[in-house]
Amino acid sequence: MTHPLPTDSRVALITGANKGIGLEIARGLGRHGITVLLGCRNEALGRDAAGHLTQEGLHAHALTLDVTDAASAQDAAARIAQRFGRLDILVNNAGIAAREEADAAREGKPLVDVEVMRRVYETNVFGPVAVTQAMLPLLRQAPAGRIVNVSSGLGSLTNMSDPSHPYAGLAVPAYASSKAALNGVTAQLAKVLKDTPIKVNSACPGHCATDLNRHSGPRTPAQGAVTPIRLALLPADGPTGGFFNDEGALPW
Repeated sequence: MTHPLPTDSRVALITGANKGIGLEIARGLGRHGITVLLGCRNEALGRDAAGHLTQEGLHAHALTLDVTDAASAQDAAARIAQRFGRLDILVNNAGIAAREEADAAREGKPLVDVEVMRRVYETNVFGPVAVTQAMLPLLRQAPAGRIVNVSSGLGSLTNMSDPSHPYAGLAVPAYASSKAALNGVTAQLAKVLKDTPIKVNSACPGHCATDLNRHSGPRTPAQGAVTPIRLALLPADGPTGGFFNDEGALPW
């Protein structure tokens, strides 16, 4: 049974939303009157985060979801369908970085390891694909669905191959290539959905202080949420199949 929706009636799912950039994306969308579903592996952490947003007067709900488990994604989609009947916005925010890879980069000894690559790709690439696949029928029920893949500037092949770029010397093969792959998924999915009202874009939040980088970034999670929120709220004449940060379009 579906339930009446508050305010403008839109529903958004944000993965990895119990903390960091994901939580700030949920908070920002909630302030636009959107019902936000916080997709989290840990049910207790999800409930706690949703409770904080609810105390702020936002319409927030925790949704247990492990992006590395396709069955979990399908189960989450079934629960959204039963309660809300559709999904307007999907933000694939959940992502990981390999600590051993980052440590090796800091020591100037870049690490290339197939098992690290598989682990990172499972969350950063296959996870968004599985969640998107599960949610697409619900997004098609929305008047104008939006899909935002939270990527990274390290996923820009153009910038990372430019010796003058500030991060050109940083070698984190698993993480950087996973974000490049996610950008590729964005471009291809936009083609698949070109004849629908659904828009698909990648967002670069910038180097934010989060658990992913041991809080080393100069930007706040709230600053990192700005572009994903903007892309989630694109009007009908907005772009699709692009890669953006706060300043505009980024090269692939």
